[in-house]
Amino acid sequence: MRRTTGMLPYTIEVTHDEDAVTAYAGLPMVVETMRKLGVSRQLEAELGIRQRNNGATDADKGEALVLLMSAGGSCLSDIDKLRADKGLMRLLGRELPSEQILWTYLNAFHDDALIEEAKRRLVPGQVAYVPNENRALSALGRVNVALAKTVATKNKITRATLDHDATVIESRKQQAKAHYKGGRGYQPAVIYWAEADQVVGDEFRDGNVPAGMDNLRLIQRAFRSLPESLAARYLRGDSALYEEAVLKWLADDAREGGPAGHIGFSISADMSKALAAACSALAETAWELLEERNHETVYCAEVKIHARRLAERRRAAPLRRGKIRGQAAEGRWEFFDQALGGGDEPSRSVSR
Repeated sequence: MRRTTGMLPYTIEVTHDEDAVTAYAGLPMVVETMRKLGVSRQLEAELGIRQRNNGATDADKGEALVLLMSAGGSCLSDIDKLRADKGLMRLLGRELPSEQILWTYLNAFHDDALIEEAKRRLVPGQVAYVPNENRALSALGRVNVALAKTVATKNKITRATLDHDATVIESRKQQAKAHYKGGRGYQPAVIYWAEADQVVGDEFRDGNVPAGMDNLRLIQRAFRSLPESLAARYLRGDSALYEEAVLKWLADDAREGGPAGHIGFSISADMSKALAAACSALAETAWELLEERNHETVYCAEVKIHARRLAERRRAAPLRRGKIRGQAAEGRWEFFDQALGGGDEPSRSVSR
C-alpha cells in the first residue's frame, strides 16, 4: 500500500514476523545520504579492492563500515548485531558483509612493505616514522576529497579555513606505541575544513610520532584538495605547525606543491622565556581587549617577527607575532604566542 503526503512518499508493508521490527530504522538514511552525495559511487570507482564479480562490492563494504560506526559499534564483531536484525536487513534490501569479509577489506589499506621502507629511512637515534600510503589508502583519500567538493558546491562555499590538529587515541593493541601523555595508542593528524564541516586531509600515525613531525606534506595535500573556485584560503594550527618548512611554504605566494596566491594563517608557538619577557615589557597601551569570558579577561597585542630565514625569500610576506594575555579572576596573567600571516582575519578566534 503506497501513500503520498506532502513531499515524502512512503510504503506500508504488513508483516506477521515480529523480528522484522528494528531499533535501527534511521540507519538506511545514512546509506541513502552516502549515495545521494556520490560517496558509494566513488568508492566503487576508486578503490578496486574487490577481486571477484560476485559477493559484496567495495561500496557495499564501505557502507557497512559507516553503518557500523553510526550505530555505535566499537569493533568489527559488532557487525553481527546488525546482520541479525531482520528489520534492518529488510529496510536495506540486502545482507551486510560478515566480520571476516570486512576484516579482509580493511587489510587492503595496510601494507607491511611500506612500514619496513619507512623504518629503513630512519636516521640513527630516530624511532618515530610516518609510512607512505598504499594505493587503496590513497584512493580512499580521493573519495573523501570528492565528498568535500560536492558539499562545497551544493552549499556554494567560497572560502576555506583549514584547522590542523593531532589527537591521541588510546589503544590496548599490542602494536600500539607509547605516546606523550603516558599511555599507549595512536596519534592521527587531521585537517578539517570549517566552512564545509568536512575533513580534507588525514594521516593515521603511531602514538610515538610527535605532533610536529612532517606536517607539510599533509598541509599541501589538503590545500590541493580544495576547489579552485575558492576566493579565500586560511590555515589555523597549534605549535605543532610552528616549524620553518611550514612557515616558509605558507608565507610564499608562489609556493610549490600547492595553490598559488595568498594563504592567511595563525599558528601558535611555544612561549619561551625571551618571549615572555617581551610580553611583560609591552606598555599597557599596546594591549587591546579581545574577549570577556566567565573567569578571565583576554587582551591581545602584536610585535614584528625577526625571522631572518623567512625574510631571505623575496616573495615571502613579513610575519607578525601576536601576543595574547589572560587575566584570571585572581589577577594572574598568562601569555600566549602566535605567528600570523598577512591578510584578513580567518575568524574571531585569531589574535588580531
